[in-house]
Formats: sequence, structure tokens, C-alpha cells
Amino acid sequence: MRPIIGITSYVLPATWGVWADLPSALVPHDYAEAVRLGGGRAVLLPPDDLDADVLERLDGLVLAGGPDLEPSLYGQETGRYTVTHPERDTAELLLLRAALDRDMPVLAVCRGMQLLTVAAGGALHQHLPDVLGHEKHRPGPGVYGSQSAGFAPGSRIATLMGDDTTINCFHHQGVADPGSLTVTGWAEDGLPEAVEDTRRRFVLGVQWHPEVSRDRRLFGALVAAATEGDP
Repeated sequence: MRPIIGITSYVLPATWGVWADLPSALVPHDYAEAVRLGGGRAVLLPPDDLDADVLERLDGLVLAGGPDLEPSLYGQETGRYTVTHPERDTAELLLLRAALDRDMPVLAVCRGMQLLTVAAGGALHQHLPDVLGHEKHRPGPGVYGSQSAGFAPGSRIATLMGDDTTINCFHHQGVADPGSLTVTGWAEDGLPEAVEDTRRRFVLGVQWHPEVSRDRRLFGALVAAATEGDP
């Protein structure tokens, strides 16, 4: 039986067929397909802040991308460019903390990496152009910024990426303080692009979007960790 990988989801108005602007739990299909190609079975997880009992039925967790985190979670006031969906923050922090307690394999993508950082006691830059002076991490609406990243020798992400270090980013926030996590990847401008929790068997955060390229290296590694046994 394939490992069951839960993917956190957006709640947004969606339109299909004769139905318009219905509140919907969704993620880009790239996430589910990347899990499938990596050898797992994808299950969608709508926001639910009552408990984390669903983890009893899962073997691994993907924290998907999406809107900005509520800045009060890391001790800041909301900036002018920050757009939040607090219901996701509450539900996903509950899931993430329970998954970490169980030593469940976690792959955190973009917003997911930022959530992982905040859960580890870290903090974020709320608008990178104000800090870095450029918009290479989010060149325009629906446009990924393609860059070459550097990785810490011997780290998990360096081993997984190998010689192909091209990353595709779409984010206007980034990690300012990794908290208890270890930064293992950087963009050309020095911004953290990968973090790891080396105390656990598989906890990896990436600021880019490996699901878009169906990257079997990262999703396959998550599924392999989930196959090793019950957390």
C-alpha cells in the first residue's frame, strides 16, 4: 500500500461548470501529482482547528503554499503588503506541531517553510523588496523567479538536489530568523531557501515550488521517509 500523504489546502472561491465563486478547499493539482509520482497517495486536508487526529491515518505531511502568516505569530505588526488567512494558520500550526511530536515526515513548501520557521520560534521578513531591494523572488503575478541556489555541503537538501540547483520561487516574504531550524540553502542574494530540523528523521522546508516541476527528488524522499515505518 502506498504511503498516505496529507496536503494542506487553501479555502478560496472557485468556479467550475454552472457553479460560480463557491467557497472551496483546493490546492494546485501539481501537489497531488508530485506526491503520486513520488510513490505516495495524496489526501487533501481542509483547515480544521478542532484536533490533529487525522495524523493517525497519515504517513507524511505536505504543508502547501498560500497566503502570508499572521505577523502576530512572530511578534510583528501587520505590514502594508501582508495578506493573511488566519484560519489556515491556526489549523496548520495544530497539524504541524502534532506531526513534529510524532516525528512524522514533513515537507514544507513556500508558505509551509515559513510556517515551519514560525513554529520553530523564528521570524519572517514581511516584504522582501523592502529588505533586498529587488523582486527576483516574485517577478510578477503568476511568474516564478528562476534562480540558482547554494546548499550546505552534506545537508539533506544538498544530497537531494545534486548538481541541479535551479529553483523556481514565488514569494514576497522570507525567513529572517530560522529559530531552532538549520538553514541549509540560500538564494544568490543570501536569503534562506531551505531549512531542516536535523533532530528529526525528515523535516525539510523549501522556499521554492518543487511541485511545479513534479520534483521526484524531494517528494520521493518524503515518501521514502514515510515508508520507513509508523512515526
